[in-house]
Amino acid sequence: MLYSVRMRASKQREKKRPGSGADPTGNGIHISGAEGLYRKEEIAAAVDGCTARALGHSRGEPDSIFITIEKITEAPKRIRTLPLVTVRNRSCESARRLIREFLLNISVSEEAIRTALEIVSEPAAMRGAAIVRARSGLRVDPDYHRGVRVSRLGITPRAGQNLSRELSRYALDCDTVREALILASKVASCGPVIAELCVSDDPDYTTGYVASRAFGYARLPHIKRRNARTGGRVFFIRENAIPDAAISYLEKTPVMVTGISPCHGTCSASEIIGHRHL
Repeated sequence: MLYSVRMRASKQREKKRPGSGADPTGNGIHISGAEGLYRKEEIAAAVDGCTARALGHSRGEPDSIFITIEKITEAPKRIRTLPLVTVRNRSCESARRLIREFLLNISVSEEAIRTALEIVSEPAAMRGAAIVRARSGLRVDPDYHRGVRVSRLGITPRAGQNLSRELSRYALDCDTVREALILASKVASCGPVIAELCVSDDPDYTTGYVASRAFGYARLPHIKRRNARTGGRVFFIRENAIPDAAISYLEKTPVMVTGISPCHGTCSASEIIGHRHL
């Protein structure tokens, strides 16, 4: 039997200022979050880890920490991680050109890319991800303040060890990279999703990613400037896809990573796009 353990830490702001990143829903400024699937005997350690993360985050000390533990009643879908590679990049300006190069190559339109870049360039307030149609660029998630929260995802202990071994080859074995790759791999396993763009809202973390079944998980250093509190996540879906079906899968369907795809070093965008990983 598995349990979903989710944590969200937030901080209230007494006075909202323009561009402050305050949460328009009134739930406070997002400080930290965590998510995983665990066996019963692993829950206590998972909760301790969530609490430590929430209290030690660079975004500040939270006013509230919410931890939800939920029994999973259906067998999780088993998936592999996306292949991981780092894109050669030196500036925020070239990062935007690279984002366009990756997404245009898999038939995401200029309009959709423009919409996505506007979303991830705003002060981080949305807790989840936006859903954007890949051709028209229309945003279709039902709650613009909340977005879509990818949930009920985890990794088996053996797969976790194998992932750490792969990432260690490139000095990338940390919670941030592991968890982002697991999340992106669940997103990519959702049929209607073509690609994902992510810019962390952490002011100290300046590496984002684009991900797709077509080219894997491509890390983009210098995707934003240090100390910038902008950020966000966008899922591009097929133009004729039903958003509710994608949202149900991303938020409700349990997914467990049981296999690890190869991790690679630093490559140019053309090398990554030219080699179809999956």
